[in-house]
Amino acid sequence: MTDSADALQDLKSLTVRRADHVAEVTLTGPGKGNAMGPDFWRELPVVFRTLDADPAVRAIIVTGSGAHFSYGLDLPAMLPTWAEFLHGESLAAPRTGFLDEIRSLQDAVSSIAAIRTPVIAAVSGWCIGGGVDVISAADIRLASAEAKFSVREVKVAIVADLGSLQRLGGIIGEGNLRELALTGKDIDAARAERIGLVNHVYDDQESVLAAAREMAAEIAANPPLVVRGVKDVLSVNTEQQVAAGLRYVAAWNSAFMPSKDLAEAVQAFMERRAPEYKGE
Repeated sequence: MTDSADALQDLKSLTVRRADHVAEVTLTGPGKGNAMGPDFWRELPVVFRTLDADPAVRAIIVTGSGAHFSYGLDLPAMLPTWAEFLHGESLAAPRTGFLDEIRSLQDAVSSIAAIRTPVIAAVSGWCIGGGVDVISAADIRLASAEAKFSVREVKVAIVADLGSLQRLGGIIGEGNLRELALTGKDIDAARAERIGLVNHVYDDQESVLAAAREMAAEIAANPPLVVRGVKDVLSVNTEQQVAAGLRYVAAWNSAFMPSKDLAEAVQAFMERRAPEYKGE
């Protein structure tokens, strides 16, 4: 347990609490609305792989601190990493570097799906972009009544590349996925439940977290090796296809993402105005 405890010390974007065979992972920012910056992407796979290696942990809950699950990617915090790629001629070296960056972020999200321990997402408030990627990689999703969801990347001139487009089809069906991904629209918890994005909706944040804890305890009471086996068998039908899709979209974005529309999206975000896209 010493090595496990050491690995989870000094986290900046997540907190971890373990009790009675259940671990709770809470997104804490530091960006507004638990936005996902460099610390998050570095720490997420460490946390989930460490918990998966702990035989005392039989189920994991992932949730957000404060009123929201996550606003998604912390764009101001991440932009400096991508500056060479997003500006200039974007020749082979910066494109290759950006491909590596995308794959690193993909691996962080995929660490949730790849572990053998079942993961329950408890969502309140906004769950946007990268937040949807994270909950898509979980095994079970629960929401409070005020929760809202958005696969919003299209609104900022980006093809979503961290797993939503690859995993959501099997969860909500291709028609619903295409509607959400092509429009970038927001949906409420009631719509999310109707299309199967979440299993159940509860009155408020306290209720959904209580329900997640009850479900995690129910899972943890079952034979742990069999539970892991069930997840492993279920995942073999999907994760190979997901992996192929992730490789494709990473290559696509490293080749085609730089555009005047993307620059306009970034500028509009910084100036807090609506973007004007021209297809350039």
